[in-house]
Amino acid sequence: MTIRPFHALGLVLGLTLSAVGFAQDVYTIDSVHSQVGFRIRHIVAKTSGRFTKFTGAIKVDSKDVTKSSVEVVIDATSINTDNEARDKHLRGADFFDVEKFPTVTFKSTAVKEAEKGKLLVTGDLTMHGVTKSITIPITNAGTRPGMKPGSVVAGFIDGAVKLNRNDFGIKTYPGVLGDDVEISLDIEAGK
Repeated sequence: MTIRPFHALGLVLGLTLSAVGFAQDVYTIDSVHSQVGFRIRHIVAKTSGRFTKFTGAIKVDSKDVTKSSVEVVIDATSINTDNEARDKHLRGADFFDVEKFPTVTFKSTAVKEAEKGKLLVTGDLTMHGVTKSITIPITNAGTRPGMKPGSVVAGFIDGAVKLNRNDFGIKTYPGVLGDDVEISLDIEAGK
């Protein structure tokens, strides 16, 4: 249940990338109102967690969604499973090895609308020193006025993708931990 979190983060950030708002608008991910989560099998049950520190920018081109983009940086040390001993282990060499690989990043390479309100965001996810291309399906929740006068908020929700931790060089505890990590993303970003 350790490698999946990074994948989740990368996925979450990548999913929030394009297709809402106004032509060439830039949105900054609001980490307080967004979530990058993950789930992985531990023996017979599933354990979940999240990353609490991440930043990112989503460039939205409402006239041509394919010109939209997203870049996200996740602080791997911010992994949180609500168990400090487990979180410390996940930060260590058996899993994320945050001393060597302190961040997980996602940079989009393509964005397309699969159907109305549904986006496919493809990009390079770098975690644990390995870069892989992934595609994250996500729902474009549109834009609304923000809390501050004149502000605009965009939403990208229900992003979900499954990653194999072995693909990123995290191969510890086979049989005890599942290979697949389920990543979930719900992103709110302000213009």
